[in-house]
Amino acid sequence: MGRPDPEEGQLPAPVKPPDGGWGWIVLLGCFVITGFSYAFPKAVSVYFKELMKDFHVGYSDTAWISSIMLAMLYGTGPVCSIMVNQFGCRPVMLIGGLLASAGMILASFTTNIIELYLTAGVLTGLGMALNFQPSLIMLGTYFDKRRPLANGLAAAGSPVFLSSLSPLGQVLLEKFGWRGGFLIMGGLLLNCCTCGAVMRPLDMGMKRKMGKAQDKYEAKEMLPIGGKSEEGISTTDGTKKGKKAKKKPKKGKKLLDFSIFSNRGFIIYTISKFILVLGLFVPPILLVNYAKDTGVPDTEAAFLLSIIGFIDIFARPACGMVAGLKWVRPHVAYLFSFSMLFNGLTDICSARASNYTGLVIFCVFFGISYGMVGALQFEVLMAIVGSQKFSSAIGLVLLIEAFAVLIGPPSAGRLVDALKNYEVIFYLAGSEVVLSALFLGVASYCCLNRGKKEPPPENNPTAGGGSDTEEAESDVQEAEEHSSDNHQPAHSTDNAVVVANEEANHVAEEQRGEGGGCPAGDGEVLARDGCNADQMVERDSF
Repeated sequence: MGRPDPEEGQLPAPVKPPDGGWGWIVLLGCFVITGFSYAFPKAVSVYFKELMKDFHVGYSDTAWISSIMLAMLYGTGPVCSIMVNQFGCRPVMLIGGLLASAGMILASFTTNIIELYLTAGVLTGLGMALNFQPSLIMLGTYFDKRRPLANGLAAAGSPVFLSSLSPLGQVLLEKFGWRGGFLIMGGLLLNCCTCGAVMRPLDMGMKRKMGKAQDKYEAKEMLPIGGKSEEGISTTDGTKKGKKAKKKPKKGKKLLDFSIFSNRGFIIYTISKFILVLGLFVPPILLVNYAKDTGVPDTEAAFLLSIIGFIDIFARPACGMVAGLKWVRPHVAYLFSFSMLFNGLTDICSARASNYTGLVIFCVFFGISYGMVGALQFEVLMAIVGSQKFSSAIGLVLLIEAFAVLIGPPSAGRLVDALKNYEVIFYLAGSEVVLSALFLGVASYCCLNRGKKEPPPENNPTAGGGSDTEEAESDVQEAEEHSSDNHQPAHSTDNAVVVANEEANHVAEEQRGEGGGCPAGDGEVLARDGCNADQMVERDSF
């Protein structure tokens, strides 16, 4: 009773995340999308030598293909947010899958490096961006209590696909050449369309039907006089029809919600992520060359990245399970801060590794810490801004991270060329990651915990065992923004209650005139400890 009806220009009532069911299919789709988005730009590097021979360009020229893909993945975040808020996740992902596939197919027919930038770089990168962001949004829609575990499992797609796409690309290169390999990889990217097709929104139609049926059932149950219960129902329906004629026009939905910048937790998270990205990707990029400079053979040097990927596969789901524990989830931001601190100290402590054994130990600890960071980064953002504003938040965060991606690794490469010393680079990268960890932990404690005046509400339906104050505040703010639209159907509830009160008072007065006392059959309407009809039993549906 009093539920907002989307057909009347009102906001639909949020559906409780199922934490399972079809959500596991959505999780599988998100696993595949995450794998393609993060692993594909690295996997195409196996074709670079052939591209250098055919197009007569240098390694830095071909490396721009992967850089453009990553720049599109991060830099188009706000565009993806606008499209998702306007058209929904499923249509955007279907278009993204087609664009990603078309980019690689067209790249197989290119005749110069510029055309390769536009096809494999811009078009494929844009397509993967239109898949990656909506998949995370849908994952947050379907999971609440199990959301940390779901994020960890989805994030594991990156190392799994990296360990499989690179060998596959080498096989395709040897048998079909780089053009045939690009063509087949383009066909593989069509699986993104399949993943987009399974991202169906939570069904609202059944909820509306059940709500209308429950309205009539509750009205009948509240009115004890059978002859007048139908009158009460007709009054309720008549009131709804009368209010429908006076409805206000539908309020436009924000394409990109900049109000999240008023959230202190979001500001702290964004600054911390910017500093983190400056140094996070530097060690794995320079690791192979660093090992070769210390005298490690080429095959063993390349195997170091496989060690990181193998450890990463198990670290991400395990960290997601730990983050989902009841006593850990309320403090997931501090767990994220610890994972960054762990990663930064690993870089610093391993800067002087001078033999293969020391590098293997570094890869083991780096894989664990890197997996923890990957599993928690989006879970923390969801916990800060809430599911309703996550689409806008992730777009803006990815845009800001794009600048850090373009600054960090290239700057490290230039320092290596200038100093000819990898040790300084590892110290610098580790210091940046440690700084981001300390900033997140200290700022969260000082600015958020001490600023809380009230504990988070216990009956928050989206809490799921660990939702923090910021998510609750964002939900309340959303409700207040649309309060002008939602008050009209609520009059139906008030009318039904008024009718019930009048009928109950009438019955009570008649029975008082006959003999007084409390009527035995009106326990559902009147309070058990008295005959006052105003003391009604409160129902959960209200």
